[in-house]
Amino acid sequence: MPSRTLTDNADTAASSSSGRSQQISGANLYITMIAAVAAMGGLLFGFDTGVIAGAMLYIVPDLHLGPGGQGLVVSAVTFGALFGALAGGTSADAIGRRWTNIAAGLSFIIGSILSALAPNLEVLIASRIIIGAAIGLTSVAAPMYIAELAPRRQRGRLVSLFQLAVTLGILVSYLVDRALAPTQAWRWMLGLAFVPGTLLVLGMIPLPESPRWLMKSGAEDEARRVLALLRSPAQVEADMREIRDDLTHNQHSDWRELLMPGIRPALLIGIGLAVFQQVTGINTIIYYAPEIFQKAGFDKGTTALAATIGIGVVNVLSTLIAMWLVDRLGRKPLLLAGLGGMTASLATLGVAQRFGSTLGIEPRSLAPITVGFIGLYIVCFAFSMGPIVWLMISEIFPNQSRARASAISTSANWMANFLVSLSFPVLQAAMGPSLWFLYAAMGLGAIMFVIGYVPETKGKSLEEISLQWRVQPAVLPARS
Repeated sequence: MPSRTLTDNADTAASSSSGRSQQISGANLYITMIAAVAAMGGLLFGFDTGVIAGAMLYIVPDLHLGPGGQGLVVSAVTFGALFGALAGGTSADAIGRRWTNIAAGLSFIIGSILSALAPNLEVLIASRIIIGAAIGLTSVAAPMYIAELAPRRQRGRLVSLFQLAVTLGILVSYLVDRALAPTQAWRWMLGLAFVPGTLLVLGMIPLPESPRWLMKSGAEDEARRVLALLRSPAQVEADMREIRDDLTHNQHSDWRELLMPGIRPALLIGIGLAVFQQVTGINTIIYYAPEIFQKAGFDKGTTALAATIGIGVVNVLSTLIAMWLVDRLGRKPLLLAGLGGMTASLATLGVAQRFGSTLGIEPRSLAPITVGFIGLYIVCFAFSMGPIVWLMISEIFPNQSRARASAISTSANWMANFLVSLSFPVLQAAMGPSLWFLYAAMGLGAIMFVIGYVPETKGKSLEEISLQWRVQPAVLPARS
């Protein structure tokens, strides 16, 4: 009998262990599915950012656009994204992270349909502003939504799905442009964003709301139910206590709170990372690669191939490196390694283009050298500043102020994006190859910023991260 009892107990323990394992596996699959659906906003982000490059070749003669009109069509998305990001902070607090993502998807649908049907310049610009607002909304709400549902040890990989989707969207836009180029079907190029926009809306509708937003809104029972779908029973109560403590400490829901000592350092980091992501030169490559390659000596056909499919594929594959390593090595080591490679690539490219003849570099060798170092730059960006900036913006702020602080940081990113993209042609004309040294100097500044200010957040819960900013309970001055 004792032997049989021991066997029964062992069988029971094994069965219990197997049940827990299946429960954890099911929860992991569910959260991965949630993250993939939310990341669809990133695919739209990348698609609508990239597709305009090919479409403009046919929009210009069809609508008889001059240089001013061309600039307005291209920059309208950035303009809309700036204000969409600010609205995303208010929306994510008022109606929730899930409904803000749904609103972004609906805006994508409306904007893409209007773009495809635009009879004139004015309607096309308006539609591009709507699409930009959708990009701003999703760039705030999607990473934040994923971060607030993800387990701490998988958060880096899951939030990085957003950047992976951005790179996939850019690649898909390049492929669509090339496929439709023979028929000059620019309306289809712009209108096809309707499909992933619809998938985002339909996919988000059955998904749960963020448990942290539910707790913040007073729906504690619903928050516990959502967490039960994603965590073990013991972890559910531990997370509930952490969230409750964080919300108790940061009770205010006011934009002024962002300037309080307990939040200001995190906001500085969020804005700093967002700006450095842009001023280190990434969008000069994405937006102006054909021109860069042509100046290096490529003919038009080779330029188009290298600037579109080649860069798109490298960007996607290199982002997978970040997803593999971010929860193993941590955020800070990847940032420093990537920035080091980006800075070295830009500096070397500047030396080759500026002093190539002095160093004995033949003109025909300059083209492959340019491709090689721009390719290395893309690789380094894609496993560091690309995904990790969005990840850290979504995780470093306290629950009560996360939406507003993320909105400010994301708006700073879009403002820097606009200024860098606008200034590149002017700076290139004035500085020539020496411009690469300017972007390399920005890379050095980013390295010093990361070393001096950016904390490591690997393996910590969102509430544990916010603890390091606490100096005292946040008390705001009374309104006059």
